Amino acid sequence: MTQQTGRTATDRAENPWLSLAINIVIPAVILMKLSADERLGPVAALVLALAFPLIYGLQDFVRQRRFNFISALGVVSILLTGGIGLLQLDPKWIAIKEAGVPAVIGLAVVVSMKTPYPIVRSLLYNDRIIDVAAVDDALERYGNRVDFERVLGVASWLLASSFFLSSVLNFALARWIVKSPAGSAAFNEELGRMTALSYPVIVVPSMAVMMIALWYLFRSIKRLTHMDLEEIFHPRHR
Repeated sequence: MTQQTGRTATDRAENPWLSLAINIVIPAVILMKLSADERLGPVAALVLALAFPLIYGLQDFVRQRRFNFISALGVVSILLTGGIGLLQLDPKWIAIKEAGVPAVIGLAVVVSMKTPYPIVRSLLYNDRIIDVAAVDDALERYGNRVDFERVLGVASWLLASSFFLSSVLNFALARWIVKSPAGSAAFNEELGRMTALSYPVIVVPSMAVMMIALWYLFRSIKRLTHMDLEEIFHPRHR
């Protein structure tokens, strides 16, 4: 008999190592090692490399059973990369696409601040990490709801800045590396090298900014609610 964990299949946290392998490591290896004509060839290697993150993203969408704007944009990004390679468009479109996707997410974060559903709530202030009900009760009890909304506004700008930083770094990295004609083995190898370098060059700095936003949010919650950090976290993480 299996034990009840209080967490459904749709609530299970994503395995970061599996995500890293499927979205970065495996595609990079395929593009760099299997694109030569005597192996898979540039077209087949490109399709195979993009299939891994595409299927992973679609599987996550089916598992979560809810629309996720950022995940959907990731799937569109993969399809655009495949389209640029298969249609043999100018490689500058890779740089434009690489910069455009995080820029759109950053703009969405800013625009969502004016709606009833700010993205910062789903990415940082959500009940998978924070005991939202307890925090909300404490905010009401101490009359700090308005101050907290200002905090969410600052956190939103910090979150958006992480995506804008990613946009700039993506564009610079793509223009520096991807120069060969799309559809060639050299193009695939450059795409693979760009993918491999994206983690240290782009993901790490962007995550650092996001962690600053998360630290600011937790510090502000602690100040406004008079709760300890362990009380702020969702019970399953205590």
